[in-house]
Amino acid sequence: MQSLKWSVISFTEKGAELAEKIKRLSKEQQLPCEIHTYHGRKQVENLNAWTKEQFSLRNVILFIGACGIAVRTIAPFLKDKLTDSPVLVLDEAGNYVIPLLSGHVGGANEIALQLAELLGAVPVITTATDINNAFAIDVFAQKHDLSIDKKEGIKKVSAKELEKKKLSMTIAPEYAAKVDVAIGTPEDGQKPEPLLTLIPKEYILGIGCRRNKEEQELKAFAENCLKEAGVDWKQIRAIASIDKKKDENAILKLAAEHGIPFLTFDAETLSRVSGTFDSSVFVESQVGVDNVCERAAMAACRDNGRLVLQKKAENGMTLAIAKEDWRLTLYEE
Repeated sequence: MQSLKWSVISFTEKGAELAEKIKRLSKEQQLPCEIHTYHGRKQVENLNAWTKEQFSLRNVILFIGACGIAVRTIAPFLKDKLTDSPVLVLDEAGNYVIPLLSGHVGGANEIALQLAELLGAVPVITTATDINNAFAIDVFAQKHDLSIDKKEGIKKVSAKELEKKKLSMTIAPEYAAKVDVAIGTPEDGQKPEPLLTLIPKEYILGIGCRRNKEEQELKAFAENCLKEAGVDWKQIRAIASIDKKKDENAILKLAAEHGIPFLTFDAETLSRVSGTFDSSVFVESQVGVDNVCERAAMAACRDNGRLVLQKKAENGMTLAIAKEDWRLTLYEE
């Protein structure tokens, strides 16, 4: 399964020691992250190129050092608050941890709290909704597997919340039967004009491919399959494959580009997935299970998963799409 990848970079010996301490403590505490440490010029010859790569993979970036270094380094690569990497800064004494970028959608605020607890540091959270203990629509969306259609609406919704004005919410009829509380409906003849539209993420993309497949070729294949199925990237909750593909660059880049988790399963787990699948003796001889894309898509489903696009194959690539029942839960399970 997926764990967040943290890239921790330091610039002094004291900072390097702190980076290794974080790596050790996170392992002891079993935090859901995979930490890679880098020590300045000894391991990173070109800081800009390194940072660009981290952004392309949507890795968490933790700078151990001054805020100024972090700000100047990440500036050329900032694009969108919904797709930028989470970026944090920690002073080399381990006293203060500051989420600089992607505090909500990327989870930098939550990571800052984890780090603070791990090190006994002070988390410096600056987002208005957090410091005012107010409802944050982007956190709500992330928690409930919802895509944000137009990011401009986040500011409008947050402004109403911070001004203590009432917020209303409605849910599309096709999902009304899947919630515990029906949240409003417009009166007959009225067309709602929301500040923000949230789109349920209810599809899983199962992918298999030949080793070192070209990134653009896989991307074009995936987009053609999505078009055929009538599914948008904003509706995809996860990309799934076999664990032998966990480092497959083309899949990693595809997932990172759209901010989608990449989940992997071992062959034994995939072989236990029930259903009728397009089996291949050759695939089984190579990876230990007769089908990757369909089984992986189904393995990643949480509720009543079903294939809506069966296996498509093209030039060493396979893809299938599964749909699960999206459900809005207004309480902790």
